[in-house]
Amino acid sequence: MKQDRVVVVDGANVAYAEKSADGAPRVSNLVAAVKLLQEKGYSPIIIVDASLYHDIDDPKQLDGLLENQVIHQAPSQTDADYFVLETADRYDAWILTNDNYEEYRDDYTWIEERRVPFMVINDDMVLYGPQLEQAT
Repeated sequence: MKQDRVVVVDGANVAYAEKSADGAPRVSNLVAAVKLLQEKGYSPIIIVDASLYHDIDDPKQLDGLLENQVIHQAPSQTDADYFVLETADRYDAWILTNDNYEEYRDDYTWIEERRVPFMVINDDMVLYGPQLEQAT
């Protein structure tokens, strides 16, 4: 199924990109990713680990995003990376992540072509690579 405008977001990777003052992963990083991708005309699919809830800086806000299906949670005690990669494979989509997924490269040979690295700087998402810049 080809979806030109879908970007799968490695939610845990994004949440941990810029931590709170006390070292917790930040919900605001996820919100920044949604905002930027939607502004560029993409439909983000954000997938997080179930364990992120216990570490995140604002579990209540994460609950709201999960309830509204802005963010999707992988089943408990499973590796969210698998769900990120399978979803990207299904939709033939880009992946917003800084993870190289070394242990998955034999099964998903397209990882390097579709991986979009990023940084979060002062609550703003900055993409590195031309892949998603082509959107209008």
